[in-house]
Amino acid sequence: MSLTRRRGQELEDALLHAAYAELVEGGYAAFALDRVAERARTSRPVLARRWATREELILAAIRHHTRPAPVPDTGSLREDLVAALTWADRHRTQILLPLLGHLGGFLQQSGRTLADLRRDLVQDRPTVDQVIIQRAVARGEVDPARVTPRITSLAFDLFRHETLMTEASVPVEVIHEIVDTIVLPLLTPPPAPRP
Repeated sequence: MSLTRRRGQELEDALLHAAYAELVEGGYAAFALDRVAERARTSRPVLARRWATREELILAAIRHHTRPAPVPDTGSLREDLVAALTWADRHRTQILLPLLGHLGGFLQQSGRTLADLRRDLVQDRPTVDQVIIQRAVARGEVDPARVTPRITSLAFDLFRHETLMTEASVPVEVIHEIVDTIVLPLLTPPPAPRP
């Protein structure tokens, strides 16, 4: 194998792409730093200078492939939630479904849960659902007294549950049902009775 000389971000991108491909193709049990280096056409010491353990490299590769989601701003809580879930289905599901079967060993070995992994990926950024609901509160669409952490995350929690249980894309009808029949009634007051 001939090594390719790269530096900086170009090299790091190549390493993270190679690590992600190794994880998706072979899973955690078969994930080897030597194979990542070979796939990236570099040497193992190049990897070792950046990531001390394979767990650190795996986490970095997953983070690299799950860029922050855009936060829709349609001016409507309903439309923002539908747009965010639709984007997640088109982009996140494509990334996460191939990984799901391979994460068990990683989670067990590292002592992490899926919730820990999500926190590692989100880091200190506000989540899409938090931003959407904060904007809806600011517009007067949502009574802040109705907002709790569990209700804030409910739309995405139900979306993730659907994805995990079906291992498939979430149909638009299910996204609408999550938003219209479950989340909106919890966040928005019922309409005032007509006199």
